Amino acid sequence: MTNRLAGATSPYLLQHAGNPVDWQEWGDAAFAEATSRDVPVLVSVGYAACHWCHVMAHESFEDAAVAAFMNEHFVCVKVDREERPDVDAVYMAATQAMTGAGGWPMTVFTTPAGEPFFCGTYFPPRRLHQMASFSEVLAAVAAAWTSRRDEVLSAAGAITQALASGATASGAPEVAHAELLEQALQRLAPTFDVSNGGFGGAPKFPPSTVLEWLVRHHARTGDPTAWEMATRTLEAMAGGGMYDQLAGGFARYAVDESWTVPHFEKMLYDNALLLRVYTHAWRAAGAPLTQRVALETAEWMCEELRTPEGGFASSVDADSDGQEGAFYVWSPDELREVLGESDSAWAASVFAVTPQGSFENGTSVLQRRGDPGDAERFGDVRARLRTARSRRNRPGLDDKVVSGWNGLAVAALAEAGVLLDRPAFLEAAVAAADTLVAIHVRERDDGSTRLVRSSRRGVPGRAPGVLEDYAHVADGLLTLSAATGETRWFTVAGRLLDTVLDHFTATDGGFHDTADDETDLVVARLGRPRDRADGPTPAGQSAAAGALLTYAAITGSLRHREAAELALRDALTIAERFPRAAGAALAVAEAVVDGPREVAIVGPLDDARTAALHRVALSSSAPGLVLALGDQGGSDGRALLVDRPLVDGAPTAYVCRGFVCDRPTTRPEELSRQLA
Repeated sequence: MTNRLAGATSPYLLQHAGNPVDWQEWGDAAFAEATSRDVPVLVSVGYAACHWCHVMAHESFEDAAVAAFMNEHFVCVKVDREERPDVDAVYMAATQAMTGAGGWPMTVFTTPAGEPFFCGTYFPPRRLHQMASFSEVLAAVAAAWTSRRDEVLSAAGAITQALASGATASGAPEVAHAELLEQALQRLAPTFDVSNGGFGGAPKFPPSTVLEWLVRHHARTGDPTAWEMATRTLEAMAGGGMYDQLAGGFARYAVDESWTVPHFEKMLYDNALLLRVYTHAWRAAGAPLTQRVALETAEWMCEELRTPEGGFASSVDADSDGQEGAFYVWSPDELREVLGESDSAWAASVFAVTPQGSFENGTSVLQRRGDPGDAERFGDVRARLRTARSRRNRPGLDDKVVSGWNGLAVAALAEAGVLLDRPAFLEAAVAAADTLVAIHVRERDDGSTRLVRSSRRGVPGRAPGVLEDYAHVADGLLTLSAATGETRWFTVAGRLLDTVLDHFTATDGGFHDTADDETDLVVARLGRPRDRADGPTPAGQSAAAGALLTYAAITGSLRHREAAELALRDALTIAERFPRAAGAALAVAEAVVDGPREVAIVGPLDDARTAALHRVALSSSAPGLVLALGDQGGSDGRALLVDRPLVDGAPTAYVCRGFVCDRPTTRPEELSRQLA
């Protein structure tokens, strides 16, 4: 039997194209086959940079006997969670409900109608302690389907009903307000790790959305607790082994409390979100560490993740040479070989490399917990180690371009390019935006503007974009428009947000994660997903609220403003009790409470006086600031620019807040005072 993944655009699916398992892609054909054969569907969900996905594939999916049993008793479907987040969300909810936990690889058995009845994550090839082997699980599920069909169908129906009923809103606060934000901060503070930074214990994931909220909260209120939690965490992450001390960029998470030992995969979304947070922290206080990390992270993204088409690849694998982290770790002997006796001893001290190491083979990750002292020597040592490391076998690259994650990268690089005075970053943001518009954006005959979820090597995938894609791409394009003054980005962002309003809106306020006319039958039957909690990326609800809020302030559209507030109400349902899962919603709420602070800068884009006003505006940390840059007019829909003439023929800034406007100014220092 021939595996059916050879034509997939997902690198993760292509990794399984050579398995003896008769995998096929998610779609109606798989469930139709299951109905015809009267067998369950085995849905296996993972992603290309997932270490344990590789392990289970090698142990079980490459085993001929295991594959033969799977092929005989199941229709086997492989899903890339990064390509089909809607499918992942539905079955992850089922897995968490049935097992109390979730993760990847995820293994779900469903009826031919797609209704889940048994869920799990990784299963070993042989029984391990109390964990059943994968073969035992397969045999038990197949037997239950044959001999206890009524019981299986009853359980599947109950689970499906519970999933569908969980997609409605409940308990939403009436409006974002300062008291809610203060209460959320008070609930977050006891979970802060004073010794190591971050929140809670091991493992520790970078709390990107929470950090963005804390930086905004401090900007609005001056609260020292918020600033201490944010900066302590930013410093600790940057100094630990989770941060690549040679080339920049953050690993997915740390397995320990002190950010020392990473899980080595590097994700585009983590680095885009962290780049923006470090840039904003530097904007607020000017600390050299936050500036350095922002610069290095942006440089790493541009050097390592850029695709030939101009977009950004999804992730870098954790493994090389069959071992997790082999590309990144060092032993004392390796340091001596590269640096010589004197410099290697110094480097081992600076980077906390010990003979015992952090791993079983005596190797260590590199850390940078303090000032290395001799900056010239450190730079030389770092460059020599990076050159030596470049000769190692590199980890694999998942080169698919995901719409939403590229939207995050566009926003982060656009701001970093202007604020850090690095035109190359802004150029990279423009190139990525061009790629999204050329390959991912589709204009339909009905007049709507649509997104595909991903592409690879310039070929768009078949999966439609989900809410987070529309929201993050729109936000990225709005940010790019504010950074460049170019109308085209603003126009596309508006069309994408119109699609959100027309096709994602829920009847009770807020948004579904999938469009009403692009939700396949199985997902629709299980209940269109509606995720309110932040995961590795901001939840679609809060991301959409933020983009709509910005667009409404620029255009004066009441429809977009009202939709933003309804979506934010929905997203804030968990904020007071679980602020760690609602950082993005709380960050948007800070903008609501603070603003909007509407700033219009009118003048020729190539005039140095316009650029000076523009830089002052972008340098403001005010959470509610919304910026429109361009020549006077506003015929492109940017109402902030309407009736804004030049003053005495010079580029001019107009600042309004709460329906009250300051006097227009041509002087950067006066604009800075108005924005303080």
